Amino acid sequence: MILGELINRLQEGQKVGITSICSANKYVINAAMQHAKIHNYKLLIESTSNQVDQFGGYTGMTPEMFRDYVFTVAQKNGFPENDIILGGDHLGPNVWKNLDSRLAMDNAKEQIRAYAKAGYGKFHLDTSFVLSGDKTVEGKLPGEIITKRAAELCEVVEENYNPSGGSNDKPVYVIGTDVPIPGGAIENEEEIETTTPEGLEETVEMTKKEFYRKGLEDAWERVVAIVVQPGVEFSDSKILPYSRERNINLINKIESYENLYFEAHSTDYQKPAHLKEMVEDHFIILKVGPWLTFALREALFALAYMENELLHYRKDLTPSNLIATLENAMTSKPEYWKEHYKGTEEEIRLAMNFSYSDRIRYYWTDATVEQSVNTLINNLSSVEIPDTLISQFLPKQYYELRNGLIKKKPLDLILSKISEVLTIYSSATGG
Repeated sequence: MILGELINRLQEGQKVGITSICSANKYVINAAMQHAKIHNYKLLIESTSNQVDQFGGYTGMTPEMFRDYVFTVAQKNGFPENDIILGGDHLGPNVWKNLDSRLAMDNAKEQIRAYAKAGYGKFHLDTSFVLSGDKTVEGKLPGEIITKRAAELCEVVEENYNPSGGSNDKPVYVIGTDVPIPGGAIENEEEIETTTPEGLEETVEMTKKEFYRKGLEDAWERVVAIVVQPGVEFSDSKILPYSRERNINLINKIESYENLYFEAHSTDYQKPAHLKEMVEDHFIILKVGPWLTFALREALFALAYMENELLHYRKDLTPSNLIATLENAMTSKPEYWKEHYKGTEEEIRLAMNFSYSDRIRYYWTDATVEQSVNTLINNLSSVEIPDTLISQFLPKQYYELRNGLIKKKPLDLILSKISEVLTIYSSATGG
């Protein structure tokens, strides 16, 4: 088990971690495979509960389909399946918050059952969401209910787990009652209530009690990390940085537990030095998602600007009109961004295209957008792109091109841009 190897290195005193690639985007997955192969590290790839579930999620993929998709990409890239661990992120009743709690949990159990049968190896049990009919305390779900529901989901995994590849590995778990909002959402540091050492201790003890109550002692030994709120967040236009000083008491507390570490959510856009500090401070799993598709968007927009220059006088090629196509798709289907972007018409338009929260990531699989991306890549594959144009719009890729590290192909430029982010994370984790 890849995470077991990581724990062994940590026990030896190494300050290491692992990057969790939280994306189902095909360009991101390909970039991750190629980057890991070149730099010789192992991959943790996670699908989120709203992306992939028993009904298909917004990607249209079930856990089994996502597993097969990832392994197909691995085969094409010559990346060993044994060097991949699949994880499920925010598994629980998140998608069904508006349903009666019993129905929501029934759906959550079916969801996690599908993940277990598909051979995922890592399960983030997230039952922190308030469901219809739940009684709350100051707007929050009591820890007793969160941990009880987490144990119920763990029991489903243990009863249905089918390790991929015929291995004898057992699943590992991530727990937590103080879970940051998926995808980043908070604007100001004052809005964040960081997890206290007392809150951490209470969560660990309550979850352990519920696991033991259900006879899940063995599963408890495979709880590798806990999700806390360390004050690391991003929003539409702001990044809240990691502060070691702010978290020193929490860091000291986790050191009192043997083989229990932190999983860090919403680490996107953090400075490289801060990511490295987080790993040193026992945040051994760094989750990244929107930053990767943000880099993808930067690359595709850069290529679109190049296309505009190169096709200005060409009559034989039809422009992709990618940016306009994306805006049309987002305007006609606003459900993925309308609750996130506020302000004037101009401010909303800028956010739609350039926001840190990157709600644009939901539209890359739209049929018209996908066709436009393919047209863009085909157009730029059929013309000679001047080096000077690449220097103008993708300066780091220009450097790699000049040094023979990549070829002058649109796909190479795209994957290289995504890999800029991957390099930051692999450097921080020692991967």
